Parts: sequence; structure tokens; C-alpha cells
Amino acid sequence: MSTAGISANRLELVQIANAVAQEKSIEKEIVLAAIEEAIQKAARMRYGSELDIRAKLDPVTGEMDLMRVVTVVEDVENESTEIDLASAQLDHPDATVGFEIKTPLPPIEFGRVQSQMAKQVIVQKVREAERARQYEEYKDRVGEIINGIVKRVEYGHIIVDLGRAEGVIRREQALPRENVKGGDRIRAYIHEVREEPRGSQIFLSRAHPQFMAQLFSQEVPEVYEGIIQIVSVARDPGSRAKIAVYSNDNSIDPVGACVGMRGSRVQAVVNELQGERIDIIPWTDDAATFIVNALQPAEVTKVVIDEDDNRIEVVVPDDQLSLAIGRRGQNVRLASQLSGWAIDILTEEQESERRQKEFQERSELFLAALDVDEMIAQLLVSEGFETLEEVGYVALDEISSIEGFDEETAQELQTRAREYLEKLAAEQDATRKAAGVEDAVMEIEGVTLPMAVAFGENDVKTVDDVAGLIPDDLRGYNEFKDGEKIHEDGILESFKLSEEDATNLIMQARVKAGWITEEDLLPDTEEDEGAETAEAVEA
Repeated sequence: MSTAGISANRLELVQIANAVAQEKSIEKEIVLAAIEEAIQKAARMRYGSELDIRAKLDPVTGEMDLMRVVTVVEDVENESTEIDLASAQLDHPDATVGFEIKTPLPPIEFGRVQSQMAKQVIVQKVREAERARQYEEYKDRVGEIINGIVKRVEYGHIIVDLGRAEGVIRREQALPRENVKGGDRIRAYIHEVREEPRGSQIFLSRAHPQFMAQLFSQEVPEVYEGIIQIVSVARDPGSRAKIAVYSNDNSIDPVGACVGMRGSRVQAVVNELQGERIDIIPWTDDAATFIVNALQPAEVTKVVIDEDDNRIEVVVPDDQLSLAIGRRGQNVRLASQLSGWAIDILTEEQESERRQKEFQERSELFLAALDVDEMIAQLLVSEGFETLEEVGYVALDEISSIEGFDEETAQELQTRAREYLEKLAAEQDATRKAAGVEDAVMEIEGVTLPMAVAFGENDVKTVDDVAGLIPDDLRGYNEFKDGEKIHEDGILESFKLSEEDATNLIMQARVKAGWITEEDLLPDTEEDEGAETAEAVEA
């Protein structure tokens, strides 16, 4: 806004307010209030900054009323803006505490300094109103695809003109190696709108997984109508992606619908994403089948699921390993992101070697602990026995039913197993006590004797010590140092505790330590009942 506008005649002020409001798509009243504030500020410079001066602009005629305001109070603290009741009633008999005495002031002439300051006030207020309007307009549009024109590119960040607002695609949210320049039309996904000290910011993305999902929604009518659901998306932006789809209608092939006639639909998405290769995978709630599909084009011969640790082990033929892993681990990484499972890939040879090693280790354990010959030890392992606890405490007929064994042999094996375990427990208890681990630690629900020994080896000796731990201390964790992933071992990592088990053990320790009560561990039944009631009402 020019300084000429500030010194304009009365009607011109209203016309300027109308023009600015229309151009910036904000309320006319906001612009008028900004002009009033600018004039008030200029008037304080003329008559005294300590005074309470107010301006009122008539929105129709442009008439400007300028007045000094003094407020009636009981105890005067600021003589410039306040007056006591007795003094006020000399000129205004009806005055009461809180009454405002308004004295008209003559209009002020705008000099260069006043004009510049007024301009700054108006520009600032209009900018704040414009940002507030942008935030209100776009805050509920998160998750949409929007079209815009590239305004400029700054240090890899793309500034996009959205018409009534401006958005930014940060460097990490742009497609790698995508060359854009000012004036290009561009489509992007609104993934965040937030208010910041410098005003509202509209953050756009072309690398977000949901950008791809929204593109398919635009290209595939069945997705837009909800007949086909996009369950999950995993992307290596600009390179490769995997998308899992599911159809509510058994007569519709979700993969075929997304591919389109001669690949027309998927090709439209690929073109928008600068040639990003897309694998479309049918979703199923059977984790093993889904992950086998997700690892395509690699062939899978065996899948072993560990639900407690949310891990899945996949065995592939030796010549399929590099295909399953993909270039720089891309294929297995995307499959893991898509499924939400941690995936370990082994070749058939590696799995065979591991099985043989485990068989040998278990055989040697039974050989030494049960004092039996190698054949019996190997027979127990072959029948699926993995630990001495299983041998010592399973039902007797599970051992006696093994070919070549009778009840007497089974009884003898169980006796030897139990004696060995008792001897081992006594040794471990002595080790625990020697390490200074208190007896009370053994009373924590979930703690076993071998765990207590491990605590002692890591200087965890009291119930309070256990209570002060976090799950990562027990299970281990990964961290990055200087760009390299480093694994920190957990105290109980060898026990393969799940996240839930580790958390429960620590919470039980906190109960025993008196930090919390058993009631604190119970779910909030009132909230649950409230949620159930709300669900019932919605239904």
C-alpha cells in the first residue's frame, strides 16, 4: 500500500479498504480496523505516546473521529489515561467508576514518518489477517491433492502458488531428480497445515505415501467410490513403491482394476511420479500369504512367523536371495513397511545350516544334562523337545509314546531332567545372591531365576532398580551414531521378551516398589464404558 493512500481523502480511505479486502480475500472490517490502528499510532506520536487515543472510521462516508479517552477509576495510577471519580464529576456529574470521558482531537497531518509507520501497521495487520484466512481455509483440506504453479525454487524447496495461498514442498518431500522450474504446473498432497510465528504454513508433498493413494483414487473410479480399498502404501520416492489393495466386492479384481486396460491407469500414476515403478499387491489378512505376495517377484519356499516379536522369517532359494532383498535392500524394506512386520530373509542353505546347528546344540544339551547316549539325545530333539523343562514336566505319555521308549525309560528321563534343573537352579540362586540381587526381586511377577542372574550381572539388584528401567533396557535397542546403526544389548535380550512382556514386568516392579498401585494398571472402565455407549449410539 502506498503512502499516498494513507494521506488520501476520506472517501478514498474506504475505497482503499474495499480494494485491499477484495484483493486479499479478507473481511473489509479487518482492513478498516488496521487503518484505525495506524491512525491511532500516528496520533500518539503527535499528541503523546502515553495517551489513550482512539480513531473511528465511518465505513460509508470515510469520516474519521479522533479522540482522547480518560477512564474514571477509584485510585489513579496513570494520570495520562485515568482520572479519579471526584474530579470527573466536576464536568460530568453522572460519571461513575469505569466511565470513559472522550475528548475530540483535531485531525492530524501525516508527515513522512507517520505515513511510513501507518503503512507498516496496515501491511502487518492485513498480512496477519491473510494468514489467518489461509489457515482456516486449508486446515480441513489436509489429505487432499491440490494443483498449483511453481513460483520459485529455493535451496531445493519448491514454493507453490495455490491461487489464494502459497504452499511449500520441502526438499525431502519432493521427488528426487525431479527438475521443476518457475511457471510449471504441479500437483501435490497437502500433508500439514500449521500456524507458526511467521504465519500459517501449508506444507505439501510429492513423496508422501498417501499422495500415491490419492492419485489412484483419481485414476481408478472403484477406489474413489470405496469399492476397492488401498490398505497400505510403501514408497521409495521416485524409484519404487508397493501398494496393497483389497476389494469389498468378490467379483472385482482389485489389482486388475488398479492396473487398468493395458496398464493405462497405473501408467498415469507412474507418469505423474516421474517413472516410479509400482508393485500392486492383493491384500489379505493372512500375514504369511501377504508377505509372500509383497516380496514378489522373488519366490518364497518357507515362512516362519514370530507373532510375539512381530517378526517374520522368510526362506528363499539360494538364487532368489538378491531378488528378494532388492537393490540396496529396497524390495525387503518396502515389503516390511507395507506389511508392518520385520522381515528376516534366509536362503535355504542358511536355514539348513542353522537347523543343523540348533539340532547339534540341543542334542549336546540333552547328552550332558540327562547323561544319555547320543542316539537318545538326538531322538528327543527329533521329536520336537527343545528344552530340559519340556522333558522334565510334560505329560509322561508324550515321552513314553516315542518309538523305542517305554514308561520306565520316560520316568527315568524326567527324573534326570528335574534333578538337573534343580541343581542348576541352586547354582543360579547362589550366583544371584553372590551378585547382591535381593530376594524381593524374585517376587516380582514375571521374573525368573535366570533373569535375576542377568540382573545381577548388570548391577540391577533391588526392586527399585528394576522399577526404574524401561522396556528398551530389557530388550535392547538400535541407535544411529555418525550415520552408523549401533545395537545396544538389553539386560534380558536373550530371553526374547515381547514389548508387552517387558512393560508388564517393569510395571509389576513399580507396584511392588510402591510407586503405583494395582488399580493404576487397570483399564479406565468409565472411559471404556463411555466409548462403548458412544459406539452404540452411533450404531
